[in-house]
Amino acid sequence: MVEIKINKINENEWEIPKTEKMNVPVKIFASEKLLEKMKEDITFQQAQNMAMLPGVVKNIVVCPDAHQGYGACIGGVVAYDTEKGVISPGEIGYDINCSVRVLKTNLIKKDILERKKELLHSIFRSVPSGVGEGSIIKISKQELNEILKEGAQWAVKKGYGEKEDYEHTEDYGKLSPANIEDVSDRAKARGFKQLGSLGSGNHFLEIQEVEEVFDKEIAKKWGLEKGQITIMIHCGSRGLGHQVASDYIKLMEDKYGFENLPDRELINAPLNSELGKKYFSAMNCAANFAFCNKQLITYRIRENLKHYFPNFKADVIYDVCHNIAKIEEHVVDGKKTKLCINRKGATRSFGPGRVELPNFCRETGQPIILPGSMGTASYILVGTKTAEEKTFASTPHGAGRVSSRSAALRDLRGEDIKKQLNDKGIDVEAGSVRGLAEEAPQVYKDIDEVARVSDAVGIGKLVVRLKPLAVMKG
Repeated sequence: MVEIKINKINENEWEIPKTEKMNVPVKIFASEKLLEKMKEDITFQQAQNMAMLPGVVKNIVVCPDAHQGYGACIGGVVAYDTEKGVISPGEIGYDINCSVRVLKTNLIKKDILERKKELLHSIFRSVPSGVGEGSIIKISKQELNEILKEGAQWAVKKGYGEKEDYEHTEDYGKLSPANIEDVSDRAKARGFKQLGSLGSGNHFLEIQEVEEVFDKEIAKKWGLEKGQITIMIHCGSRGLGHQVASDYIKLMEDKYGFENLPDRELINAPLNSELGKKYFSAMNCAANFAFCNKQLITYRIRENLKHYFPNFKADVIYDVCHNIAKIEEHVVDGKKTKLCINRKGATRSFGPGRVELPNFCRETGQPIILPGSMGTASYILVGTKTAEEKTFASTPHGAGRVSSRSAALRDLRGEDIKKQLNDKGIDVEAGSVRGLAEEAPQVYKDIDEVARVSDAVGIGKLVVRLKPLAVMKG
C-alpha cells in the first residue's frame, strides 16, 4: 500500500495535501483512534481518487466513520460545480437512499420490558426481511410508477400514514426530478415485490430506550425524554436502487469509457449531460421508493403494536438520506454557490435557518440520526452552521465497518453473537445466524467515539443517546 502523507491540523482534523493529479485536497475528520482504523484499508486512496475527478470543489470530506467502499469511500462527501462537474454512481452507492427513520412512542421502558421478546417476534413476522422478495402490500405497475415520483407522500395519500410523517422527512419524502422513464423495467421488476421490506446486510429495525439526554432544550422541542421508547428503521431502495446503479454504471462505461480514470469504479458522466441528468432522475426515483418503503414499514409497526397497546402512538422524529446527491447552495471562497453534493454513507447536517428544513426544526437545525452497530448505542444529534462551513453540511451516518463480511464469517459465530447480546439484555430476531456474524458489533468502529468526534468538531451536536433493547435483522 502506498504511503500517503497526512498532515495534522488539530486533535480531530487532518489533511491530505493536493498532489499533481488531485484537483483539491482531502479533509479528514477523525481522532487518532479512528484514523488508525481508516489506514487499515484504502479509504484515503479512494478519497484521493475522488479528488481527481473533473469539477470537484474546495476539498473532499472524509467523515469519522469512513471506510473502504465501491470506488469511493463510504463516509465520503464530494462537492461538484453544477456546470463543470460530473456525477458518479460509485460516489453515491448501490443502495440509493439507504437511510434511517426514528419514531418516538408514547411508551416507556417498563411498558415493554416483560414483553419485548414477544413484541419483537410479532414485528419480525409482520415486516418482511432478508435478501429476496417480500412486500407488505400488493401494488400495480401504475402504482409503482406513482411511488417512484411521489415517495412517502404516495403512501400517506393511500392511507398508510399521516401528513406529519413526510413533514418530518428530509425533502418531505419526495425528490425531484424523478422521471419514471429513466428507470429500467428490470429495476422496476426488482422493486415491485419488495415494497415495505427491510432487506438484509446492515439494515435493521430496533426498539430502543432514550438512555441519556445531552441537550434538554432541543430534546424537549423534538418530544424526547429519558426513559422513552423509540423505534429505529434502517433500510433503503432494495433491489430497485441496486439495479439503477448497475444500469447506469454500464451505460456510462459504454459511452465514456474508463481509460483516464484513477479507478474504473469511479465511472461517471458530466452532470449536465443527457446521461448525467437521466441518472440523477433515476437516483431520485430510487430514493422515493426508499422513502415509501420506510413509510409502509412505519404503518405496519403502528398497526402491529396497537394489538398490544390500544392507545399506541409512534410519531416520526425525522427520516434522513444517505447515499444520495443533492443540489444545494453553499458558501465557497466567500460566495454563495450552487453545488451538487454527493454524500456516500454520510448524513446531511443543516443548521438553524436553512430553508430546506421542515418547519418543526428550522429554528433548531435538523435532527441527525447516527445508528450504532447491532447491540451498541445510537445517537440523535442536531445539525450545525459549523458543518455547513467545514463539511458541506455533512456528518457521519453510522459506526462504519472495520472488518469485511467474509472476515466476520471466518472469525465469528452467529450463535455466540446472539448469546452476547442476550447477556446484555438485548433480544434479537434474525433471518439467519450467518447475518448475525456479518453484522456483529466488533466488526464496526466505536460508535461512541464517532459521535464524540462529530460533537467535538462541531459537525453535529449531541442531543440524546439511545440504548438498544431489541433488534431485528434481515
